[in-house]
Amino acid sequence: MTDIDLKLDNVAEAAKVIDPVFLNSPQYGDEQLNARLGRSVLVKIETLNPLRSFKGRGADYFAARLEPGTTMVCGTSGNFGQAVAYAARKRGLRAEVFVPADVSPVKLRRIKTLGARVRRVEGEVKVAAAAFAAEAPDRVFVVDGREPAISEGAGTIGLELAAAGAIDTVVLPVGDGALIAGVALWLKAHTPDVRVVGVGTTSARAMATSWRAGEPVTVDRVNSFAGGISIRTPEPESVRRLRSLVDDFVLVEDDDLRAAMRLGAETLGVLPEPAGAAGLAALTVHDIPGDRVATVVTGANAVWPRGGGGEGGGGFPPPTTPKKQRGVVFFGRKKQPHP
Repeated sequence: MTDIDLKLDNVAEAAKVIDPVFLNSPQYGDEQLNARLGRSVLVKIETLNPLRSFKGRGADYFAARLEPGTTMVCGTSGNFGQAVAYAARKRGLRAEVFVPADVSPVKLRRIKTLGARVRRVEGEVKVAAAAFAAEAPDRVFVVDGREPAISEGAGTIGLELAAAGAIDTVVLPVGDGALIAGVALWLKAHTPDVRVVGVGTTSARAMATSWRAGEPVTVDRVNSFAGGISIRTPEPESVRRLRSLVDDFVLVEDDDLRAAMRLGAETLGVLPEPAGAAGLAALTVHDIPGDRVATVVTGANAVWPRGGGGEGGGGFPPPTTPKKQRGVVFFGRKKQPHP
């Protein structure tokens, strides 16, 4: 991990700087969930905070380092925009959030409520946000997945998971990669043999494809059902980190996510958004090794399904018998060192 630009000391510092409302989220084994999955799983719930998402950790740690009067500018599918809005308001800053035209209405309302100025755009939101930020010196373009401080803030989840005792496998949703990089950094430093498994979707393969290739690869999204982990072009910095820190990558389908949302609601009493349920989906449909496995429910900004469901429609499917180890979407342990 010599080429990693993330620092363990910063993760430890973040645990002291981040708004306590985001820290020490519940983590436990649930007997109903374990029975349905057929294995023991430590699950961490990152939805019981003002953002209903883990994103506040990284955004608040990043914002704490900015000068007064700064305007934070970002392009996002939703949850990161909420986090930027919250952190900016808390730290006395301003926030401009660029979102796609088809952004989840739940997330759009919440970003506005948190005080950010929201700009809906067609095309790539990061491109529009970057151009806007470049127009004035007091604007800072904040990129989820690129900024080390955001990964280091998210890494406090790893610090908390480590307190639960030895974990041999952790399974995490992967969008821009900030979460899995930060968590893996901390866990691998304290439990070197831990196996870190990322989860993406078959409808948005960019990060999985990039991780396998060792460089950013643009892959068009089929849809935005799991908006929180549906990216088109990963950040180069994020791909480099994941190549060093992530051991395996699996993909799940949209119906797997719908079933996992239902599983979370029925066993944990939490309705995850599609992206937030990706870890549960992977543990349901893939035979992921590990005697002590952990995952994180990362977000719950979902629309309650009334024939629609999630962010992309379709509702919850009926319970089904899990289908394990779909080889067609299992990427396996990486072989090649980082180029």
